[in-house]
Amino acid sequence: MADKDEEIGFHKGALSTLVKEREELVKTLNVVEQLMKLHIKALADLGVDVNASDKSNNKK
Repeated sequence: MADKDEEIGFHKGALSTLVKEREELVKTLNVVEQLMKLHIKALADLGVDVNASDKSNNKK
């Protein structure tokens, strides 16, 4: 029975670690998204249409 308990503990520990990793990844993605929005706004303030440049980049 100890082997099964060890295996259960291993999988629970792995899941716990992965949940924490996922939470950190979400935090990182949120920071990246905020920074992208700031740069897009700055470009818009400078008169650059980011959507237009995205379309021209996709054609290449």
